[in-house]
Amino acid sequence: MSHATQKIVPNIWFNHDAEEAGAFYADALPWTTSEITYRYPAEAPDWQQDLVGTPLTIDVTIDGYILTLINGGPAFRPTPALSFMLGFDARKFDDDSDAMHAQFDKTWAKLAEGGRILMDVGEYPFSPRYGWVEDRYGVSWQLLVVGAESQSGPFVVPELMFSGAVQNRAREAAEFYASVFSDSKVGFLAEYPEQTGPATPGSVMFGEVKLSGGWLAIMDSAVEQDEPFTPAVSLEVSCADQAEIDRLWDALSAVPEAEQCGWLVDKFGVSWQIVPENMGDLLQREGAYAAMMPMKKIIIADL
Repeated sequence: MSHATQKIVPNIWFNHDAEEAGAFYADALPWTTSEITYRYPAEAPDWQQDLVGTPLTIDVTIDGYILTLINGGPAFRPTPALSFMLGFDARKFDDDSDAMHAQFDKTWAKLAEGGRILMDVGEYPFSPRYGWVEDRYGVSWQLLVVGAESQSGPFVVPELMFSGAVQNRAREAAEFYASVFSDSKVGFLAEYPEQTGPATPGSVMFGEVKLSGGWLAIMDSAVEQDEPFTPAVSLEVSCADQAEIDRLWDALSAVPEAEQCGWLVDKFGVSWQIVPENMGDLLQREGAYAAMMPMKKIIIADL
């Protein structure tokens, strides 16, 4: 549970099939591995006792980018509000476009099997080849071919889609997040030139914000819909000390009743986990897991 090289790690909630999902992603996605990182401890509360010894978290590493899968139960299921963009770039395939397209096809077919196609593969103004699919576990993926004229970037980038109650607030969110996190800035923003569904002129058709050295994509929905952010996909932030935990907690938390075990919900509905960077080591201490369970904000000294 140590993610020293990645400050912000997306966490995805699963209904006790995270280990199966990790193996599925390792097969479906290129350059991907899956590893169990923590198991339910013996000191788990009574309602988790039947899970003791089973995997709690699984790290899926995709081309160096970490996603953590949580075996949490049936409480939450992902929505397309937070999806993962996969940028297929021929430069990552030794400029072999045939090999790149073959991998694109393989990944698309595997993710679509038992899932739901949201936008079918085709040519779009922003990409020569693109598709959006929700896999069998409810996780959304956007696959796109990166044009040779575009700058080469990371293979995996999480994207926030603002719709419903937070429609047309993508720019506000990007500016807010950039002000909260160090080593952050608002990057490229492409605006809607005219009213497009619920998206107003000047709202964000596609944009990006750099947060603590990593990139997050943002967009305002062009279709009338209400796909809210939920705790099913949260953003875990590894903090150096209690002072950083306190600062981020105070800046981000906007829904007091949602605060639990280091989790919070911000003013846009996005869930975050604000945790010590050595959380894995701390949880090895006797009684630490039990001490964490009733906490709202994590207090390191009490673990």
